[in-house]
Amino acid sequence: MLNVVLVEPEIPQNCGNIARTCAATGSRLHLVRPLGFDISEKAVRRAGLDYWHLVEVADYESLDDLFRRHPEAAREAWLTTTKAPRPYTKARFTAESWLFFGKETAGLPEAFRERFRDRCIRLPMVDAARSLNLSNTVAVCVYEALRQIGFPGLQGLGQMAASCED
Repeated sequence: MLNVVLVEPEIPQNCGNIARTCAATGSRLHLVRPLGFDISEKAVRRAGLDYWHLVEVADYESLDDLFRRHPEAAREAWLTTTKAPRPYTKARFTAESWLFFGKETAGLPEAFRERFRDRCIRLPMVDAARSLNLSNTVAVCVYEALRQIGFPGLQGLGQMAASCED
């Protein structure tokens, strides 16, 4: 199962969109504090996130806490950053990959990026663009990882499939 890690996310709408992507793909969502929003049951209910129960969510006090609880994450880590030297298509994802995404205003911490320098990937874009929206970046990377591993456990056909010929 893929693991999506948001490091110090700030914008609740992005987290909500990312949670929906995780719900639709069966991916786990890991949140590293501090968070820029409340994820209590009451807050989630108030926000109308009717798919939240479909997402396995864990939260951590820090990156150190996450790696202490999940040492395997270090072996399967992929860090998305606009500063990476290689595109996300060069990553070789596995079903147990951990995809790390930084906070909207600053990205991933430099020391963390340096620790995993050979595991940093980026989405190609024009030079004038600062970055893509966080939730869009997560969706692109999650679906690329799933494509590489054959979309396990996901419905492969829509209702129109019966009327289509190959």
